Amino acid sequence: MGLAVVALGAGVLYIAVGGLRTVAGGLGSSLSGFVQNVTATPTPTPTQEVASDAPLLEAPAEPYTNNSKVDLVVTVPAAVIGSTDSRIRVYLQLQDQQPTLVSEVPIGETGAKNIIPMALEKGINDFYVSIIGPGGESEDSPVIRYVLDTSKPKITITSPKANAKVNGKSVDITGKVQARSTLIAHNTDNDSSITATAESDGTFTLAMALKTGLNHITITATDPAGNIGEKDLVVKRGTGKLTAFISASDYRISRKSLPTGIRLVCVVTDPNGSPLKGASVTITLSIPGISTITSDGTSGTTGRYTFETTIPKKGVDAGSGNATCLVNADGLGSTQDFTGIVITK
Repeated sequence: MGLAVVALGAGVLYIAVGGLRTVAGGLGSSLSGFVQNVTATPTPTPTQEVASDAPLLEAPAEPYTNNSKVDLVVTVPAAVIGSTDSRIRVYLQLQDQQPTLVSEVPIGETGAKNIIPMALEKGINDFYVSIIGPGGESEDSPVIRYVLDTSKPKITITSPKANAKVNGKSVDITGKVQARSTLIAHNTDNDSSITATAESDGTFTLAMALKTGLNHITITATDPAGNIGEKDLVVKRGTGKLTAFISASDYRISRKSLPTGIRLVCVVTDPNGSPLKGASVTITLSIPGISTITSDGTSGTTGRYTFETTIPKKGVDAGSGNATCLVNADGLGSTQDFTGIVITK
């Protein structure tokens, strides 16, 4: 009985001591694991680097140019300024062609703006840029356009025609040239000038001051690219009214030479200074001592009407006479001219 109690006590003591150590050991192991889990630095989950924002490409104030080289101005996002891992890509698209990567350059170390020299092809050059880096390629910038144009602008005059006769102090010169070209017209005969800008469809009008007679006018056009073309025009300013001029084959006739023939010519011109066909003409010849001689007719294609007659000897006195030309033209009114005819002794 006593041995049993001792054995039982020993068993309890074992449990109390050894078992407790085992439980404590297990609890310590669990607590240590919990503490390690709470206090240890966690390993970060890998993240993928994204591409930067799109850069900006500065558009030219005037896309047309006759220079074969230009500087592209690229503004990059602040995050990539000075980046050695990123570069600027330049794409060019020519007319009716697919875009092509034409340049890839480092990003500047300071400042957002980057200057990239670029050669142009003749015609339309559309550029856009992007940024390539560890995270891939950014979105494209908006497209900008340059147009390389090295041809002189062609000037076409629609009115007036070359060598036209013009009535009035000025003439409206109308024509067509490359759109938005700047035009200067200079009249070398009166040193007057006028400027204008062609419309979006290329049409233009220049009101040019004229002097009486011939006017030599030079029209100079400068297109948006800076190319220069010229066109010469000659116009004649008329008197501005219907005119007549009479002339005689002889203005001083000796009475001793009578009878003698005389030819009188009346020249008619319209307000533009051109010969007028179809005008009604009356020529009268007044000689001292005889009745007035009269002839009626019509001006021909050269504007002339010619009358030939004979001055008789009988009845003619020495003294001053005259020849007169009277003209009437439909829609233009009437006019006259005269010249003296002297009969000497």
